[in-house]
Amino acid sequence: MKRLNKAKLPRHIAIIMDGNGRWARKHSLKRIAGHKKGAEAVRKVVKTSGEIGIQYLTLYAFSVENWRRPEDEINALMSLLEEFLVSELREMLDTDIRLRTIGDITKLPEQTRKILLNTIEQTSHNSGMTLNLALSYGGRDEMVEAVKKIILDKESGRIRSEEITKELFSEYLYTADIPDPDLLIRTSGEYRLSNFLLWQSAYTELCFIDILWPDFTGEYLIDIIADYQNRERRFGMISDQLP
Repeated sequence: MKRLNKAKLPRHIAIIMDGNGRWARKHSLKRIAGHKKGAEAVRKVVKTSGEIGIQYLTLYAFSVENWRRPEDEINALMSLLEEFLVSELREMLDTDIRLRTIGDITKLPEQTRKILLNTIEQTSHNSGMTLNLALSYGGRDEMVEAVKKIILDKESGRIRSEEITKELFSEYLYTADIPDPDLLIRTSGEYRLSNFLLWQSAYTELCFIDILWPDFTGEYLIDIIADYQNRERRFGMISDQLP
């Protein structure tokens, strides 16, 4: 495990947690067993992130496309989410973690949504790391909804066309009050964003790793952050212009 420079930690890490199904198949288990093992990996990564001082951690937990999966798998995933929220509430309170969500949670089952909103409320006064769950989330859907809201505000006179900038557009996204991710990790060896934080990731450092999500650990996270700290983030400038 590598040593980290605390002064160069990414403020916001986003993770596409991929590979639960393949992990289950690899171990001759049902898919839900992979999701349960994946939940254990979530606990490890959340714990490590909080301990090293990450301010925002966004986990791609359930996409809008995931609603196309078999109904029994969706029901199992919602039950697993409920179990996670209930079992981890005390840990989040003890470690000062604030839970938030991005996505259209109105599509979640009523019981799941009720538990989610209760956990968000219970942790709302915490001031440590923000754990951001992307649930029923899609990057393109998010941008379309932002455009609709901007049109309504323009038609009502609340904003003018000349006021519409990149910065203003960002204020209409789910992530309006949190910084864009500095580092985005995808597990399982896939090399795509899968409709995740498309606008916010314009200048995000990307890391694709072959490890299946259930096998991902805090040690892997620290190694990836150490690699991130050796990258030069220029944002369109040249090296000589950087501080």
